[in-house]
Amino acid sequence: MAAEKKRIGRQTPTKSFVLPYKKSLSDEAVALYSQTGRTAMEWQSLLLKDIMAVNDDGCWTHMTVGYSIPRRNGKTEDVYMREIWGLHKGEQILHTAHENSTSHASFESLVDLLNAMGYEEKKDYIKNSALGNERITMIETKGVIKYRTRTKVGGLGLGFDLLVVDEAQEYTDTHRSALEYTISSSQNPQAIMLGTPPTQSSKGTVFVQYRDACLSGSAEDSMWAEWSIEQIAEDRTKTDLWYETNPLLGQTLPERNVRRELSQEEIDFNIQRLGVWLTYSQSSAITEPEWEHLKCDKLPAFTGRLFAGIKYGKDNRNVALSVAVRTDDGRIFVEALDCRPISQGNGWLIDFLQQADVEKVIIDGANGQSIFVEEMKDCRVSVKAVLPTVAQVIEANTLFTRGLAGDVAHSGQPSLAQAATHCEKRAIGTNGGFGYQSQSEDIDIALLDSAIFAYWGCSTTKKVKKQRISY
Repeated sequence: MAAEKKRIGRQTPTKSFVLPYKKSLSDEAVALYSQTGRTAMEWQSLLLKDIMAVNDDGCWTHMTVGYSIPRRNGKTEDVYMREIWGLHKGEQILHTAHENSTSHASFESLVDLLNAMGYEEKKDYIKNSALGNERITMIETKGVIKYRTRTKVGGLGLGFDLLVVDEAQEYTDTHRSALEYTISSSQNPQAIMLGTPPTQSSKGTVFVQYRDACLSGSAEDSMWAEWSIEQIAEDRTKTDLWYETNPLLGQTLPERNVRRELSQEEIDFNIQRLGVWLTYSQSSAITEPEWEHLKCDKLPAFTGRLFAGIKYGKDNRNVALSVAVRTDDGRIFVEALDCRPISQGNGWLIDFLQQADVEKVIIDGANGQSIFVEEMKDCRVSVKAVLPTVAQVIEANTLFTRGLAGDVAHSGQPSLAQAATHCEKRAIGTNGGFGYQSQSEDIDIALLDSAIFAYWGCSTTKKVKKQRISY
């Protein structure tokens, strides 16, 4: 009787976006890697084939690469193969990571691989082991790889052919602005981002945005691959899910090791081991389920006049406008109307206040509120304007937070939902007061703030009771 074939994890991505190509240089990289005594796993060879695909001109088909795999599956080995090949071709390489320890560990791993290939320090390559300034230079080819921890200015003024972004779930827009131009002067540049789906503590935004662009088909000269399940597993003990998302399971990753991880928090296990990509921030002060619960399936009947909230952002970039109005079932409906660059002026805000039936407008933001009030006077806008004090700002945020228990209603606007479910509390004053701030650099909290002020204006204004006259 034939022996039962050993079960191993899925070797192809569960979800991917790859451009068509006819040729790849991956065989060269795999052959070099084999000189270390190691053998590339099937999934690693298949993924590397896509990464190192070239067009008819010999340039990379995918100038930008991104891939996500659950932990302990050997995701960095593909990068090592690509880097070893690049060093042999004389490439200038920048390898970045979120943590200094991760960057240094990758440096030591590549040195070990070069030694395993038979290369000798000082004879074949020169290394600098100084923490934070690691570097390997191949003497014959002049290929160089530098290792850095990502900072706001890291990489500025430097030029490379290959940019590696390890721990890409922590890659922020600030990091990208400092690094994306480092490969612009190369005749054949490539950037590779690798990591896991963002966790509760992750602050990165670029990885998520890039994934969305690839899977929607809007990314150019790019590829994406991931091992994941679509949503939180109802039963995470199912081994079929483990094998679907972990290519090294049954090989170098035993089942018993994964079973041990079941003691971890449910969402964390789903992200770290099953590759789930959540559509909301887990650490947000306002959670997606909490916000979704307040969504109206259809617009409720409104009663009374509108209340407007205007917020000038602290960074002097944008100004946001929202409105609030009471509903006949006793709630307060909020809606964001727009968020525009301050450079566009206040004309659109003035136009709205002149045309809409607004009882009161709350204006916050020292960088714009006084100017706007003067413009209201010049344009003879009769709406009552309120410039909230610090105490009133605290009150507004407190009342809105309490209103999340059921008093707030909204229509499910994506822009407002994004701001609400990606925020965290910030301290105001010294007596426990708080407001909200964005968890992401590319999400403007001014949109949520304007809705909060509109809600506050509506909730603190007494209803005008109709006078009844009897004879």
